[in-house]
Amino acid sequence: MEIIDQNPAEQASAAALPTVETARKLGLLPEEFERIQSILGRQPNFTELSIFSVMWSEHCSYKNSIVWLKTLPRDSERMLAKAGEENAGLVDIGDGLACSFKIESHNHPSALEPYQGAATGVGGINRDIFTMGARPIAQLNSLRFGDLNLPKTRRLLRGVVKGIGDYGNAFGIPTVGGEVYFDECYNTNPLVNAFSAGIVEVGKVAKATSYGVGNPVFIVGSATGKDGIHGATFASEDISAASTEKLPAVQVGDPFMEKLLLEATLEIIASGYVIGIQDMGAAGIICSTSEMSAKGEHGMIIDLDKVPTRQANMEPFEILLSESQERMLVVVEKGKEDIINGIFEKWDLHCAQIGEVTDTQRLHFYRNGQLVADVPAHDLVLGGGAPQYHREYREPAYIQEFAKFDAATVADVTPTEIGAVAKHLLTHPNVCSRRWIYEQYDSMVGTANRGTNAPSDAAVVRVKTPDGKSTDKSIVITVDCNSRYVNANPYVGAQIAVAEAARNIVCSGGEPLAVTNNLNFGNPYVPEVYWHFVEAVKGMGEACRQFSTPVTGGNVSFYNQSSDDGPVFPTPTIGMLGLMEDTNNRMTLNFRQPGDAIYLFGQSSNDIASSEYLYSYRGVKASPAPAFDMEAELAMQQALNKLIRQKLVQSAHDLSDGGLFVALAESAMAGNLGFDIQTATVGGSEAFRLDAVLFGEAQGRVVVSVSAAQKEAFESAVADSGVPCVQIGAVTEGAFVIDDQTLMSVADAKALYDNALGTIMA
Repeated sequence: MEIIDQNPAEQASAAALPTVETARKLGLLPEEFERIQSILGRQPNFTELSIFSVMWSEHCSYKNSIVWLKTLPRDSERMLAKAGEENAGLVDIGDGLACSFKIESHNHPSALEPYQGAATGVGGINRDIFTMGARPIAQLNSLRFGDLNLPKTRRLLRGVVKGIGDYGNAFGIPTVGGEVYFDECYNTNPLVNAFSAGIVEVGKVAKATSYGVGNPVFIVGSATGKDGIHGATFASEDISAASTEKLPAVQVGDPFMEKLLLEATLEIIASGYVIGIQDMGAAGIICSTSEMSAKGEHGMIIDLDKVPTRQANMEPFEILLSESQERMLVVVEKGKEDIINGIFEKWDLHCAQIGEVTDTQRLHFYRNGQLVADVPAHDLVLGGGAPQYHREYREPAYIQEFAKFDAATVADVTPTEIGAVAKHLLTHPNVCSRRWIYEQYDSMVGTANRGTNAPSDAAVVRVKTPDGKSTDKSIVITVDCNSRYVNANPYVGAQIAVAEAARNIVCSGGEPLAVTNNLNFGNPYVPEVYWHFVEAVKGMGEACRQFSTPVTGGNVSFYNQSSDDGPVFPTPTIGMLGLMEDTNNRMTLNFRQPGDAIYLFGQSSNDIASSEYLYSYRGVKASPAPAFDMEAELAMQQALNKLIRQKLVQSAHDLSDGGLFVALAESAMAGNLGFDIQTATVGGSEAFRLDAVLFGEAQGRVVVSVSAAQKEAFESAVADSGVPCVQIGAVTEGAFVIDDQTLMSVADAKALYDNALGTIMA
């Protein structure tokens, strides 16, 4: 190509160079525009300003969050990649294998175009996994929607679920679990968080870097179009009526193309000739070229004419910022071009050399032989020259009002009212079966899901070696966050999210290892919103240290709010990875046989704060987070871990939404059995409220069932542990019985629980 080395600002057309007003429209602050001019030593042209606008957006630079993210624990003996420095987290699971896992959001695109927004979220998170050289084996999702009585909410739910299902099913990776919650705070701005995990051999991991002067730079996969341009900027602003004008910022996915890209990518990585590789997600080509170059302390020269495009006459900034899906940037060893080309030709995918590595530490982009942008890689990226801010924050006034809640002002449930509350909870969208959703997902493809026929609190997925041989290991994965708790008290609520994730893994027979997080909050420039974020990060960090689950990376999603609804509840979703070394330790939640004793394991509390019962049945929105004791939670989990390994329990199910009653009902329905319990056993000598016993959501508790043969050994082991434990009843055959009152048959309960969501969505 003919290269004309000339200052790109001098190459600008007769039109005036961008002004501070142009920068503002692109999402940059006036002081950021001044800083860009200082970095370049001149005024940027429009292409360069567009580059800075996306790379310095919150979505790419974490400029309003990184100062707090750095406080999270990031190290352990099992960590194989520094948090946030690779495409995904990487944790050693033994025997020469590692698990790569990550969670990310696609909230704003899903609000505008739910099908493609959710589908491309699934595609993007899986690319993050296989660009590490790991083959994805399982997916989860964490979803939040508004009032399900609204037609708009039902439309969004249908579109998101179909988008996740269609993309994941076609791509061939099982969706093995997840969560979904509904609250009116999400009416305008739903949350769509996608999680993926894959397996790779230690020592065969691909890095997101670039080095070696003269090494060729390839773009591979799909052609580049105009979809997703300024998607990163769009994700860094509030949802408003004008957001519909930014529909082109929503990407369009092709799962069949991604399946080909997966196989081709793993093949080129296995060749040993890949220097570095990175998914083109947010901000497209400019993000991959700048981040890889900055990490490798090199530069690149890129010819945009060589980028395969779907539309003619695309402008330089459009090519650079496009977020068209199913694309990668790959740097390979010089002289191995034909090998890489051959692999992609075999898979019938684009593979175009668009440039080469330089030692300049700058990015030079050319179009039609002319230099259209000249920018320093380091100054564009997180951890480099991208701005970092300490934002103002202050506690919202409502927090102290919530803390004043007095349960005595709420009428306790009467024995005759228990049945009505039970039916309310079993049919509530936040509690009822998600069957309408998960039946649209393929959970069995790949034959690795161990939970298809017997559910557990977390997903248990068999680990296979890269050559397809089964091992006795399983990864245990979950996504958790009760945003109602976090809204009531962000510090405690975030701690509970970590604790519940760990509790779900332990109840399933696994050992918690590490965390990825998706931090969903409102506008960081609002001090009360930013306080939510700061407190949640502090709480999460403390809990992760206590549970020895370092943070491997994740995603921050700010600006989840609208002028109509305000900010969504602060929602720091925790994606946790656990390990099960021995399949024989797997524990399920279903009751096994009539006559088994039922125990409530853990410290109970006379507490109804922030429970689903209080919030939706009693209509009391203002209350603090539920009772939570970190030390008691840790002791309970450690003791339960031992009990499971000693084969002393038949089932284990944690208490969360809906409290004791819902935990009992779910364990009973999963085994087509019933239960007979006495509530007076829970409080002991202390007189607990009946609603606190049955529907309170005090943390750190698990329902376990124990066979008659193991009862004595179980009680002896529990006594040694020092963890509070009380037998509350027994497993029966056909009904739910509380305090000698038959509430309903198992069949009637299942009919309510299984069909509630489908009936609403019909």
